[in-house]
Amino acid sequence: MKTILLSLLLLTNQFISYAYASDLAKEKRWVEQVVDFIVDGEAEWLDLGKHKALAIYMESNTDETKAGVIVVHGSGVHPNWQDIVQPLRTSLPDSGWATLSIQMPVLDNDADYKEYAPLFDEVKPRMDAAIKNLQDKGIKKIVIVAHSLGSAMSAYYLANEKNTSIKALVAIGMPGAREDKRMNTLLTLQNISIPVLDLYGEKDLESVVDSAKQRREASSKNKNYSQKVVAGADHFFVNKNEELVSSVNDWLKNNIK
Repeated sequence: MKTILLSLLLLTNQFISYAYASDLAKEKRWVEQVVDFIVDGEAEWLDLGKHKALAIYMESNTDETKAGVIVVHGSGVHPNWQDIVQPLRTSLPDSGWATLSIQMPVLDNDADYKEYAPLFDEVKPRMDAAIKNLQDKGIKKIVIVAHSLGSAMSAYYLANEKNTSIKALVAIGMPGAREDKRMNTLLTLQNISIPVLDLYGEKDLESVVDSAKQRREASSKNKNYSQKVVAGADHFFVNKNEELVSSVNDWLKNNIK
């Protein structure tokens, strides 16, 4: 009987793990749709043990590499997404930043935001692999620039990894409180002490705009936290790429020495 119960428990745990894992079939479809059409940068692979995740690396276009920037996309998309991600990963190198845009855990297109909560536990291996990728290239200073769900995932990682090599975080369109503690940036921000830029649009999502004051309060102990609103910008900074890139670039220049 004990053997049967143990077998059932193991099967249950495997099912739960599988049920909440990133949609690897979707990741594969993204690879098939993205890799052959990369114009700027090169496809690379992050070794996660059981499988590999897509990353796109672009070296600095200047004589000096100021730092490596891990670019983290939002829910359900890929590391060359046309909004936020592609403008940042291809433009920041012009100012001396090498970029590594990485594939984060994803779910199918019909998944609700809250369904991503269990995938937060899959963030660490990808972040660690991205850091190692840049360090292997000789890049020691590393920052994260993340959008939407990616900013919540990045905050969760930084709040729980005190010995990480990450020097700063740019969180774009960061959401606020969520029922699941892993997704609740009002909790994770309290445990981050590195420089943080909380960047969002004047016409951003209601959940982003309405929680701006709460995010500031959650970061009150972080003297290196700042918040900026871009006039006229929505959640994806449509037609505001220049303002997006300049805001990120200017802040990085002032905070990464």
